[in-house]
Amino acid sequence: MSRKKATINSLPGASELNPPRIVVSGLGGDSGKTMVSLGLLFLARERDLPVGAFKKGPDYIDAAWLSWASGRPARNLDGYLMGYDVVRSSFLAWCEEDGLNVVEGNRGLYDGSDEKGTHSTYRLAKELSAPVILVCNAAKVTRTLAACVLGCMKMDPETKIAGVVLNRVGGSRHESVLRRSIERECGLPVLGALPAERGGNALPGRHLGLVTPEEHPELENLRKRIESLCSANLDLEGILSVARRVEPPDGPESARFDFAPDAEGLKIGFIRDSAFTFYYPENLEILEAAGAELVGVSPLEDERLPAGLNGLYIGGGFPETHAAKLSSNASWLADLKRFAGSGGAVYAECGGLMLLSRAIIWKGKRYPMTGVLPFDVRVEERPQGHGYTELEVDRDNHFFLKGTRLKGHEFHYSLIVSVEGEVETACRALRGNGIFDKREGIILGNVWASYTHLHALGSPGWAGGFLCAALGAYHPHRFTT
Repeated sequence: MSRKKATINSLPGASELNPPRIVVSGLGGDSGKTMVSLGLLFLARERDLPVGAFKKGPDYIDAAWLSWASGRPARNLDGYLMGYDVVRSSFLAWCEEDGLNVVEGNRGLYDGSDEKGTHSTYRLAKELSAPVILVCNAAKVTRTLAACVLGCMKMDPETKIAGVVLNRVGGSRHESVLRRSIERECGLPVLGALPAERGGNALPGRHLGLVTPEEHPELENLRKRIESLCSANLDLEGILSVARRVEPPDGPESARFDFAPDAEGLKIGFIRDSAFTFYYPENLEILEAAGAELVGVSPLEDERLPAGLNGLYIGGGFPETHAAKLSSNASWLADLKRFAGSGGAVYAECGGLMLLSRAIIWKGKRYPMTGVLPFDVRVEERPQGHGYTELEVDRDNHFFLKGTRLKGHEFHYSLIVSVEGEVETACRALRGNGIFDKREGIILGNVWASYTHLHALGSPGWAGGFLCAALGAYHPHRFTT
């Protein structure tokens, strides 16, 4: 099955597909994985090679950069959220059979959710039968770097480290010593050596990670800078050779889903602008596959919320950095409050929860928001929740059946303050911080608001539940999952 024949309701499994692929990993965070991944995608496209882009783990921002570089939606692959059978199926559904597929890892190669490295980049590479390119920060180190690479090779005998890319190299002599050390001690080729960048990092960061592509002011100049840096310093031919020497991944023949197939006529709005960018493409595709019409809306650009919506999906993002402009659009915020108050279905995650609050407190200033929920949200200097979550639905609501287990993730610097009255929640937080008192999933009428982000491939009931709420009547058995 080719990528173009795949649908969100039927994902292929292990078969004759054996696409060229590599996993770009490192010794830790901030090693240069994203820069190398973006560079490879740009260089492959320059040669008219079709590319597929994937991000390991529950990451929106790196995936957005990979989407920008590949020219198509990057897909997240996460064993915790969706299980490895679905991970393989999703990869095979969206890969390019005759090009280059780049999977960017996260953190270090063996770093996972516990001391055993569960759900690490290494485990993902193994499940995909994909070779690993190890990106190593070479600043202020020489032969010791070879020892680090050798340790990664020997950590597990099944490790398929196929080459090394050096990053932040100090000069030609530094590069020469590093190359000879790694090739001699590890028997691996050095497939690139990126010099230390002058004039600052090409990919600026802030709280939560990198600045998003939607907020970067000079994307075209950035593309030229990355292409120039990587074309001069990466061995694309060597990396393509590695990517093509692969064995087909093992696994079930297919993964099939039934996602609410009868939502014809429903109109679902979703906020998509530079303040709200955190959406998995599958979540939007599943709503469309069910028959719903998706309508993009923006409190930054629109004066009013469109009429005729049955539901509104508010993903995460950075409402705090846009708080002044959001707060100034009083007519749009009032429309959203009326929509929620009249029974319109609203599903909000993280940044969406912040928009539904009374106000966002950011850098000492208070910016009024919709007031749908009876509290303020204050942005702190340190993370207030970061990592995988698991929720158990234990109270009636319009979105999920009681007893449902939801696996997701949270990463937020904000917390709820100045609560007025009772705030009802639908879930126990079995893992993760929760919103407060180890509770999650605020429910108010036909509104769901949480800090937990869900991926539809890992939570098959999500689409059906949201669309049921949007229908205006709760029928939890209407859709099979």
